Amino acid sequence: MTPSAAEGAVPKGRSRRNFAGSRPVMDDVARLAGVSKQTVSRVLNEHPSVRPETREAVLTAMRTLGYRPSRSARSLASGRTRMVGVITFDAARYGPSAILTAINTAAQEAGYLLSSIALDTAEHDTVVEAVDRLSAEGADGLIAIAPQLWVGHALADAHLDTPLVVLENGFDPETERVTGDSREGARKATEHLLRLGHSTVWHIAGPSGWTSADQRLASWRTTLEAADAPVPEPLFGDWSADSGYHLGRRLARRGDVTAVFVSNDQMALGVLHALHEAGRSVPGEVSVVGYDDIPEAAHLLPPLTTVRTDFAEIGTRSLRLLLSRIDDSASPPGPESLVPVDLVVRASSGAAPEAVRAGRPRS
Repeated sequence: MTPSAAEGAVPKGRSRRNFAGSRPVMDDVARLAGVSKQTVSRVLNEHPSVRPETREAVLTAMRTLGYRPSRSARSLASGRTRMVGVITFDAARYGPSAILTAINTAAQEAGYLLSSIALDTAEHDTVVEAVDRLSAEGADGLIAIAPQLWVGHALADAHLDTPLVVLENGFDPETERVTGDSREGARKATEHLLRLGHSTVWHIAGPSGWTSADQRLASWRTTLEAADAPVPEPLFGDWSADSGYHLGRRLARRGDVTAVFVSNDQMALGVLHALHEAGRSVPGEVSVVGYDDIPEAAHLLPPLTTVRTDFAEIGTRSLRLLLSRIDDSASPPGPESLVPVDLVVRASSGAAPEAVRAGRPRS
């Protein structure tokens, strides 16, 4: 049975301290109200799924303890906390890490603090709980680095009442999105290899269901079709160098593979390893193009041709867009913000062997 605030009343003179002598925290409210910490978070966020009697029990407990949500005192005058929240996934990868760094730098320059949550899993409830937590902290707005389609579905279910900007994921036409132009990048990479005289281009894609991977896969396919080139069966990795290595070993055994477009540089690194181990020269026998232009790309052997994504621009642009929505939340959402990409040609891509034999290499 849910205890009433009277049953768990705090002794007179102790209403703004818990029994350990410190200020009351969300756990204290949850304990006194007989609910979970997540339920307290939902009440603070005015989540519609909380039952009226549960909401009243939580509010009564907050009044009894003298609990105030973090940062609320600072926001009384302006109605703002000057804090933005960021939810990210797979934060150890170069792209998300570089984006988060850029967001933090831009936030500091704008006089905002950043509260970030890095999730190891993209499960629906985990995403919703992260949104609730940042909302309970008083975030004026949220940025979600949401590379997977199902993350977008979870965000749509979070009933967020503050501005939201999403990176990568176009799950909702009402939500503004900032992303690198994956379709254009894949087109440039594939056309580059075709111009070098390769009859077709093989592709190692990222995991299915990741927005950027799906877009690069689709653009690679349509570019080959537009050139009347054969479309090989794509291979699917998990973004890691290990998966690129294992898939690269499969391609290395095929004599008809002369060009490979890889959906990120880490997997491309593994492909280079596999080709070297198999005695296939790069780019003499097989050309390789990656994606992202990680800092190490220019120092691989051979230096990697890749598509450069300006992750710093993505992070900075997303923060600026969010702040503009915070300042004028009634303005209608703008169109998708695509950050241009560039092909960086290095030594890992070269003329197709048959083109060299025919004396007609193309650049």
